[in-house]
Amino acid sequence: MKQPFLLVVLSFCVFSQYTFAQETTNAPEKYTAHNKGKFFVLWGGNRESYSKSDINFSGPGYNFTLNDVEAHDKPKGWHVDYVNPTKMTIPQTNLRVGYFISDHYSISLGIDHMKYVMTQNQVTNINGYVDMDPSQPGAAFNGIYNNVPITLTEDFLTFEHTDGLNYVNVEFARVDDISKYLGITNTDKFQVNVTEGLGGGILYPKTNAKVLGMERHDDFHISGYGVAAKAGINLTFFKYFFIQGEFKSGYIDMHDIRTTYSGADRASQHFSFFERIVAVGGIFRI
Repeated sequence: MKQPFLLVVLSFCVFSQYTFAQETTNAPEKYTAHNKGKFFVLWGGNRESYSKSDINFSGPGYNFTLNDVEAHDKPKGWHVDYVNPTKMTIPQTNLRVGYFISDHYSISLGIDHMKYVMTQNQVTNINGYVDMDPSQPGAAFNGIYNNVPITLTEDFLTFEHTDGLNYVNVEFARVDDISKYLGITNTDKFQVNVTEGLGGGILYPKTNAKVLGMERHDDFHISGYGVAAKAGINLTFFKYFFIQGEFKSGYIDMHDIRTTYSGADRASQHFSFFERIVAVGGIFRI
């Protein structure tokens, strides 16, 4: 009697293990387990800080450089314009659309709509010359300058990229799920990812400048290029929706800035920037 009983017990154990293994194998895989083939889109806002820069202005009758010019951004604050379709380009915003080429790597196209405003009435040094026709308002500043302090008053210069400092760029980024290290088991409900990436692109600003009293141009123009690196954290909710925060630091070289309606009038500058971004978005398969 003992041997048949033992055989039954062993058979039950083997059957139970097989059944458990089948159930584990057949368990549905979480949507968040793999990213390859998914698209994503994000929309958000930003704040920026800029390094000082030397800005050169040139045209008929003048060529001068202002040294170590300070600038700041132009925040809108918490405002309904961020979600108002007719006014979404007024605040400082970020739009990005991307595709995961593997579980960890994505490529995306985006626009960082930043704003750059030269700090008015600051004192800086000027080098170069102004030799305008006496009938022009800028003639009041005629002279040769060699490291001379000057106050940047409105009648001398206003200068900003406020519609905006548009950085149109491509980014290559990596994403890693760190949920398990935080004790999160069901990533289809809540997932924590870290992301980092590199990007580059063109600057397509609408520059609002008034140089030596001349009429401003204020139109979109490809003015240079930029490169940047970023790092951030992504919080994904219920598989498809996320909030993402990023720090981005980069370098901008604008060597061809339009300033007046005369095609001969130009400005150039280069500077570094530090951008803080908070965005919301979605991730999905088509």
